[in-house]
Amino acid sequence: MAYESKIKSKEVDELFRGILSLETEEECYRFFEDLCTFKEVLSMAQRLQVAKMLKQKKTYGMIEAETKASTATISRINKFLQYGSDGYGLILDRLLEQKKQEVAEAETEMEDETDTKTKKK
Repeated sequence: MAYESKIKSKEVDELFRGILSLETEEECYRFFEDLCTFKEVLSMAQRLQVAKMLKQKKTYGMIEAETKASTATISRINKFLQYGSDGYGLILDRLLEQKKQEVAEAETEMEDETDTKTKKK
């Protein structure tokens, strides 16, 4: 069954297609700096960090201290994690997978360097 969004419209579809067309972090910075205020971008980044910490089972107190998010914001994000559209979960799972791949690639590079040094001896 396809997901049906409450915010779906032709305009939002075009916005999302535009976002999906961005290829690098630099392009994202350029677009979001033009699209949003500084505070809006920082608020979105803060919410993602709160969601990440909630998934890591951090306490509200720990999250509040580290992110400076209000307990109301933390509670609202927790509600979305439990009963929302799974948008946070989707992003967080993909970011975790990217991090695992980066670690695996770094370990492979280190092993390759060790093998090269061993062969030279």
